[in-house]
Amino acid sequence: MNTDNLIKYYNKFNEDKRINHRHTVTEYTTAMKYIHECLSNIKDPKILDVGAGTGLYSVSLSNEGYDVTAVELVKHNLMTLKSKKSSVKAYLGCATDLSMFNDNSFDMVLLFGPLYHLISKEDKIKALGEAKRVVKKEGYILISYYMNEYAIITHGFRDNNILEAIKNNEVDETFHVTPKETDLYSMVRLEDINELKDALNLKRVKIISQDGPSDYIRPILNKMDDETFNAYLKYHLSTCERPELLGASSHVLDILRK
Repeated sequence: MNTDNLIKYYNKFNEDKRINHRHTVTEYTTAMKYIHECLSNIKDPKILDVGAGTGLYSVSLSNEGYDVTAVELVKHNLMTLKSKKSSVKAYLGCATDLSMFNDNSFDMVLLFGPLYHLISKEDKIKALGEAKRVVKKEGYILISYYMNEYAIITHGFRDNNILEAIKNNEVDETFHVTPKETDLYSMVRLEDINELKDALNLKRVKIISQDGPSDYIRPILNKMDDETFNAYLKYHLSTCERPELLGASSHVLDILRK
């Protein structure tokens, strides 16, 4: 795994500003709903947030009283997370090597960035395997994936890059993005997600359209008054488990158990 480009990217990217956008609010609200749903029957759960960024999820959950540990690859993000003065136990580290933690240590592991920044299938399996190792039996692993069709529709056709991408072998004959090891993102389809789940023999609880159509209508969402946006959130949360919305969402949330 080549981490240099990723570190350079996040050293310049203001991760905290993401939550100011309503498509990110939709993604965050959805994830938190299902995190709470999974934790509802676990007494004193321990949570590990891998690829925690600046602590959007880990700090929020810690402030709610949960025991949260965070691992982050980018020092700048880690220092920002620590500056928030929460009770999160935060460490510099990588999703493919969680050897600082013992087996069966956590009730829940969040992978809300690593699986779309890791490019090769081998690295994805390493990261998922490490999450499986450190989570307790019947514990939860929640994974966010970046979806292929969203990338093709927006960055390919909408932005008029598709023919050049095909010419440069960045998209194959089935219109699946084929990223290079130096790229920042890996886009997947549902069959790719299922292949990873099956490779680790994990049980699926649910798979969810984490942000639905939100990324397609960013300007519209940001112009909505609060009442209309709240209605949109209600609509999204009532439909995000519908299978017909999964493939075209920019992110899906896969909820697995060991």
